Amino acid sequence: MESQYSPAKIEKKWQTTWVDQKLHATSTDLKKPKFYALSMFPYPSGNLHMGHVRVYTIVDVIARLKRMQGFRILNPMGWDAFGLPAENAAIERGIAPATWTYANIAQMHEQLDSLGISFDWAKEVTTCSPNYYRWTQWIFLQFLQAGLAYQKEALVNWDPIDQTVLANEQVDNEGKSWRSGAKVERKLLRQWFFKITDYAEQLLTDLDKLGGWPERVRLMQANWIGKSTGAQVTFATETGDDIIVFTTRPDTLWGATFMVISPEHPLVEKLTTPEQAKAIATYQATAAGKSELDRTAEGQEKTGVWTGSYAINPVNEEKIPIWIADYVLMDYGTGAIMAVPAHDQRDFEFAKTFNLPIKVVVQPGDRALDAATMTAAYPGDGAMVNSGVLNGVPAGKGKDQSVAAAIQHLEALQKGQGTTTYRLRDWLISRQRYWGCPIPVVHCPSCGIVPVPEDQLPVKLPDQEAIAGSGPLPLSKLENWVNVPCPTCGTPAKRETDTMDTFMCSSWYFLRYPDAQNDQSAFDSAIANDWLPVDQYVGGIEHAILHLLYSRFFTKVLRDRGLIHCDEPFQRLLTQGMVQGKTYKNPKTGKYVLPQNIADTSNPVDPETGDRLEVVYEKMSKSKHNGVAPGDVIDKYGADTARMFILFKAPPEKDLEWEDSDVEGQYRFLNRVWRLVTESSLGANSNLASSTRTKPEKDLRRAIHTAIKEVTEDLQGDYQFNTAISELMKLSNALSDALNDAATKASPVFREGIETLVKLLAPFAPHIADELWHRIGKPDSIHQQAWPQADPAALVSDEITLVIQVMGKTRGTIQVPAIASREELEDYAKASEVGQKYLSGQTLKKVIVVPGKLVNFVLG
Repeated sequence: MESQYSPAKIEKKWQTTWVDQKLHATSTDLKKPKFYALSMFPYPSGNLHMGHVRVYTIVDVIARLKRMQGFRILNPMGWDAFGLPAENAAIERGIAPATWTYANIAQMHEQLDSLGISFDWAKEVTTCSPNYYRWTQWIFLQFLQAGLAYQKEALVNWDPIDQTVLANEQVDNEGKSWRSGAKVERKLLRQWFFKITDYAEQLLTDLDKLGGWPERVRLMQANWIGKSTGAQVTFATETGDDIIVFTTRPDTLWGATFMVISPEHPLVEKLTTPEQAKAIATYQATAAGKSELDRTAEGQEKTGVWTGSYAINPVNEEKIPIWIADYVLMDYGTGAIMAVPAHDQRDFEFAKTFNLPIKVVVQPGDRALDAATMTAAYPGDGAMVNSGVLNGVPAGKGKDQSVAAAIQHLEALQKGQGTTTYRLRDWLISRQRYWGCPIPVVHCPSCGIVPVPEDQLPVKLPDQEAIAGSGPLPLSKLENWVNVPCPTCGTPAKRETDTMDTFMCSSWYFLRYPDAQNDQSAFDSAIANDWLPVDQYVGGIEHAILHLLYSRFFTKVLRDRGLIHCDEPFQRLLTQGMVQGKTYKNPKTGKYVLPQNIADTSNPVDPETGDRLEVVYEKMSKSKHNGVAPGDVIDKYGADTARMFILFKAPPEKDLEWEDSDVEGQYRFLNRVWRLVTESSLGANSNLASSTRTKPEKDLRRAIHTAIKEVTEDLQGDYQFNTAISELMKLSNALSDALNDAATKASPVFREGIETLVKLLAPFAPHIADELWHRIGKPDSIHQQAWPQADPAALVSDEITLVIQVMGKTRGTIQVPAIASREELEDYAKASEVGQKYLSGQTLKKVIVVPGKLVNFVLG
């Protein structure tokens, strides 16, 4: 056997052994409690980064711990493989996206294996595989049958060069496409949506069930759902059409002096007078060229055009002008607002810009507002004025306050009603790209939208050696694929040529894992109900809203379809911090400088300009030249060292700053453990009665069981891996110290300590732990052993450290029996060298004894 610690040799050996022994296979022993450990699956870019290493190591420690604690474990892995990045990479290389994607998967699979992650690869899923997206399509049909999927025209971000829809995140702050650089347009397209708004209230109220989620994530979701209570108010217009608005402050209706509707509102053309037609058309064209971000950004200059028409304020019959302005969005609310400039800052700025009237209807108690002299809107409470039947009513949303009174008045007039709205909008799932899950419907001129029969699923993507880089709807160009007979009537029809948003695939993958090889259904309900909900989910905070919200939505819909029982998919959520690298940045140019181009990193300057560089830690990325390749670390130090560092450097929810010196520190620690175990001659594994143990043996056993207690507690709740590793270091030090005592070194307590250290180390550094377990004569894998239990009796000390004080100042300590009485403690203190020294020749006025802690001598 090798006498030196050689990670390269032992890690590959144990990875192969674990596969041969099927050590990570999911147990089917239903007598054991289940534990579903899940990390968010990656997009297969081809290379792991340190962020991947962190999240998968965190989940692996939890899974290995729970397995040793007697749970049956499901710890799967898969690939979020559809999407625009793969399509773009394939276009650039002139190859099929599938070719690119599967090559990347193979490479990343190998990299994950090198980390020693205990994934059950028999549960692997790949979202771009027909075996998977067949069931994504089946789930789409479930939504369609439930009335939760529909098509409508919607405003989208349109790239006129690539001729595709862009997500808001793909539009830069100048309103240009992130890929083509084209000025993005707002365009009406017929798109597929899911009615997530039907579940808005459930999604909001059930956040209270998620006590195992970070409060920050729950708050982000609550804000995204954005529940508002108020009233829908009907404004009549001169054309005979009604405009509906929603307001949270219907009590301020008497202060509404104009209306604003979206440039895309369907009534714009009808409301526009001939005199205003040209100005309106010009403004609409300008607004269409702006992104939603541009239109709604705070601080933007207020722009707008009057339609030439008026609406009738329903509470006072006053005529108020109707304007269009780009800050009102058609797909948010009703696409129309009533403007109360005295009490809303945005309306105030608009009114000032266009010299529109301002009318005060809420007076604060401490001063009198004058519309003519106001410099900002007053949004606070007070008393209602100039408000007809509401005059004198306290302004606010309480039971006897103005909002409730206004709603009651509107309902009596039949001009409005109390209602609740949500910021959440229906989920647009259409994408005009090739590399996505096809939408399983056919458009028939006779029958309309026809679902593809379930026995004809999957609707496969056509095989393409390469796809065109631009042009509308790549699938629409493939006539042999598009043109099909209608499944209902046989009439020539056309397939849907949009593909699905990739979030569709990731919103249910956790349901597929437990039953990944099922070719008869998306999942067996009994199996899904056994494993769901996921006990611990780990992933980045960037998924706090969309992925996590959509997964919750899917779970509730499938529950209502009778397919599963659980209300929520993820019982506990951990959002790990980023891995940051040291970065050298020129503050004048904003450019990042390669570390190897810097002559003196202790005094870094830009080699091109001579400017002094900022040294900061930022998220690792190629563009910042601060990345560290996991493979390089594994090749140099081994996977166990990489795992130990990533867990020890910072609590899991905090950002982690990469330092090579800290990596080396963990490597040195594992080397010390290696030498401690391999160079020790262990005594017999026999029980030694506690009454016959020596004091050093008792002290060592207390250190052993303190480590068990502390590590176990650190691996529960908030998963404080860093402090757990600190406890391993303390135990290692205690065992090393015991080597100096021949009797202790040869005792069963020392063997207990070595075996305990290896067991506690196993979830963190699985390769070295299994190797050391084997070297101390154990035939089975360390990962099949039971997690050690702390012995409460071992934690109790026979002796305590007694502090001796004189006049309140500590002068020394002594060891005394833990069971000593107050009188005995005083006697021990007086008889000690410290007591003799400070009491000699002095008058003792008083003795204060705090049992178990200290004796304080007060001198006269």
